[in-house]
Amino acid sequence: MGRLFTSESVTEGHPDKIADQISDAILDALIEQDPYSRVAAETTVATGLALIVGEITTGAYVDIAEIARDTIREIGYVNNQDGFNADSIAVLTSIDEQSADIALGVDKAYESKQEGVTEDFGTGAGDQGIIFGYATDETPEYLPPAISLAHRLTRQLTKVRKDGTLSYLRPDGKSQVTVEFDDAGNVKRIHTIVISTQHSEDVTLEQIRRDIIEYVIRPVIPNDLLDEETIYYVNPTGRFVIGGPQGDAGLTGRKIIVDTYGGTGRHGGGAFSGKDPTKVDRSAAYAARWVAKNLVAAGLAKKIEVEFAYAIGVARPVSVAVDTFGTGTVPEEQIVEVINKVFDLRPAAIINALDLRRPIYKQTAAYGHFGRTDIDLPWEKLDKVDEIKHNL
Repeated sequence: MGRLFTSESVTEGHPDKIADQISDAILDALIEQDPYSRVAAETTVATGLALIVGEITTGAYVDIAEIARDTIREIGYVNNQDGFNADSIAVLTSIDEQSADIALGVDKAYESKQEGVTEDFGTGAGDQGIIFGYATDETPEYLPPAISLAHRLTRQLTKVRKDGTLSYLRPDGKSQVTVEFDDAGNVKRIHTIVISTQHSEDVTLEQIRRDIIEYVIRPVIPNDLLDEETIYYVNPTGRFVIGGPQGDAGLTGRKIIVDTYGGTGRHGGGAFSGKDPTKVDRSAAYAARWVAKNLVAAGLAKKIEVEFAYAIGVARPVSVAVDTFGTGTVPEEQIVEVINKVFDLRPAAIINALDLRRPIYKQTAAYGHFGRTDIDLPWEKLDKVDEIKHNL
């Protein structure tokens, strides 16, 4: 047997993803009215309850409770049988303004405050942090194979629920894909697929298993990767009627590996949802993906991980590093030089380059922030390839 690697994905009805989507729906509504809103919105969902807390400084007004209910309704929690009904839950809020001490560093970068400096460095980083970006040529979307396939499964699971193909499905669900690689590191086959899906009480496990393989797995997983030895686990506990926030509390930012690269590469620990783009946890992570993807597309490596580190209130990264895992076509030191020539990694420059002061965030809050082919995301564009090659 070759090397195995596993990644997971969750549906939009998973409790943690409900929380992420509410936080990003609030962010979108605020940015739509006031693009310079400072937002850090955290959501918790549990049986009969959604709690939204955080710091928001804005000139906009939005009805947070209405946004939360609308988001839950769109996901599909609309009846009491699911234990979480958009129209009957309690929505509680506790919102403050952004700390004035933090705002000092964000409003004007540390570099701009130094004696004799005339250049405007824009905003400073909203916090310190280490941020990783990753790309690989193993898939057309430049994502690692396992997470790419896991996301396909959860999107399909939601599709057949919402279009009525499998009307007994409920919103909560998960997928997990184990990929087997050959000695050369190429995808050989799918070793194991796990699907756990919430369902109504009046359906047998046998029917769920048969339908999931026919309507969820086979339509999206390439047939040449499946064989008679592929293992399928469908609802392995035997029953998944109680789900969503009734089955498990949800919290913003608790699916950071699902949101990024499925465990391939490293993660700096910062979550995305509910944060405006002055927070480098979000904007710099998007920039890191943009950088990594363009570097791979330009042929500098078959796979690459980039790391940026920031200090709160300081505009320029305190460090830029790369790892090509032995696949680089030029030295890693040269790749760092190219990054510094081609990409301006100050928060204000990232926001401008990727046009991040727009309400584009709720659509990222389920099924991953990277490698999306179903939505148009600026950090997925291959618009720096020629410039990278020119600067080698």
